[in-house]
Amino acid sequence: MINQEMKKAVLDNFEKVFGKNDEVKAYFAPGRVNLIGEHTDYNGGHVFPCALTIGTYGAAAKRNDRKLRFYSVNQDRLGVIESSLDDLKPSDKAGWTNYPKGVVWAFEKRGMKLESGFDMVIYGNIPNGSGLSSSASLEVLTGFILRDIFGFEVSNQDLALIGQYSENNYNGCNCGIMDQFAVAMGKEDNAIFLDTADLSFEYAPISLEGAKIVIANTNKKHKLTDSQYNARRSMCEEALAVLQRSLDIKTLGDLSIEEFEANKNLLTDPDMQRKAKHAVYENQRTIEAVKDLKAGNIEHFGELMKQSHVSLRDDYDVTGIELDTLAQEAWKIPGVIGSRMTGGGFGGCTVSIVRDEAIEEFKKTVGENYRKKIGYDATFYTVEIGGGPEVI
Repeated sequence: MINQEMKKAVLDNFEKVFGKNDEVKAYFAPGRVNLIGEHTDYNGGHVFPCALTIGTYGAAAKRNDRKLRFYSVNQDRLGVIESSLDDLKPSDKAGWTNYPKGVVWAFEKRGMKLESGFDMVIYGNIPNGSGLSSSASLEVLTGFILRDIFGFEVSNQDLALIGQYSENNYNGCNCGIMDQFAVAMGKEDNAIFLDTADLSFEYAPISLEGAKIVIANTNKKHKLTDSQYNARRSMCEEALAVLQRSLDIKTLGDLSIEEFEANKNLLTDPDMQRKAKHAVYENQRTIEAVKDLKAGNIEHFGELMKQSHVSLRDDYDVTGIELDTLAQEAWKIPGVIGSRMTGGGFGGCTVSIVRDEAIEEFKKTVGENYRKKIGYDATFYTVEIGGGPEVI
């Protein structure tokens, strides 16, 4: 569901900023929301994200020199940020352009060298810092543009891996594969049941008859690279190393709940034990949730969403008062099937499945109670499940 106004704006801005160019094309890559399976993607577990109809629009054209010129409609006060193919190092002054530059760098690492630079304008309608993957959307969009204008042979799944590689190694955030995979491989009206251990996946149709997905944004900014995200990941890696001394496992996702419970005392640090418990239990919840969905048992799916949030709060310790308030207020409302935090945590958004007749009440009551407790407003979006990147 392409937003024609966004498409027009990105093309108009390209002409205004870089001049008329007959070669320019417009592109789109979605944001994503994860329905269940949080902080499992770097633990070899399952995730269940879907692409959204909001995302990042881009307009781009090849140049005949080695310059890279970037312009964001969302951050127009920054003007054009210029770089070159001979200067592919991350820097503070490059700001947001470190994401597209990181993708160019990652393409070159794979032997796909650009013969010339390009001009690029972007315009996103994913709320910034919301945890709906604006960075993964921008990475996949960039990779998709490079493939299109330079003719590289690379699959959408490779675009996801390249995006993740650049975020890990160029931008310094040790994220798993989920965000980029959901963006690159999105399919309308389907979520993706992905096993992050081997990237096997299946599309699962989402049929929410009489209900919709509602995102609630805490409007508390979070920056994953500066947050506790990398610390959580290291602790899970330590827990895995300890368990591997006694068990034949490759990832925490290999453990059933029973196996974990029988061996958890090997983890003598209580905090480490809780973090590992979340990774194991959340993986099993995700597998169960997809079975529920296939069987049409949406009520139990909602119950598992709630359990997921409680585990992220009590065991993984990544929620915070803003996300907890949104989830807890949502659970009180009749017509809310399920609600939980989504994304890395420490701010960002909750995702809720809400019956159509309860949506207005949900937004009003949760919004009022959030404002009373937190002191500023949350923002609500009713979203639809969209497809992957495309030329528009």
